[in-house]
Amino acid sequence: MSEQIVCYKCNEVITQRMITALGKTWHPEHFLCLHCESQIQDATFNIHNGEPVCAKCFVERYTHICAGCKEPIMERTICALGENWHDKCFCCDGACKKPLVDQTFFERQGKVYCKQDYEDAFAAKCAKCEKPITDSALVAMNMKWHRDCFCCNRCENPITSQTFTVVDDKPICPACQ
Repeated sequence: MSEQIVCYKCNEVITQRMITALGKTWHPEHFLCLHCESQIQDATFNIHNGEPVCAKCFVERYTHICAGCKEPIMERTICALGENWHDKCFCCDGACKKPLVDQTFFERQGKVYCKQDYEDAFAAKCAKCEKPITDSALVAMNMKWHRDCFCCNRCENPITSQTFTVVDDKPICPACQ
């Protein structure tokens, strides 16, 4: 005598067609969504706590909405700034617009930036080379300078002493005075 196959939902013997999924068997009409109880007829379905869930209920109940494109996130979720994002939607708000996945990013006024765009937009600029100052700045003549950029206007050597002279709004080292 062969073992009888019983429907997971109704506990009755299955004698004709059956669905086998999640280590269980069902009458096809009993393979239902955990939430809306509609029959799942798709070959692919979602699972929650070991039970089948239709695609519509899965999206409504278990996915996040992307803060960028406002679509459901069905794959990896990026959580940043109190929001959820698709990988491709979490991008720099600066000039490059590149994705920020697996990168350091900076936030300012609710916008996100890659390191380069953040520095270009918001870091203090050197009075000589006009590039962003990302480490310590030297402050002289009411301006900020990279240490290597604060040079004598005559000999072009870095000014390392506390004293210097200003001639025509340019720094002059003690040796050139």
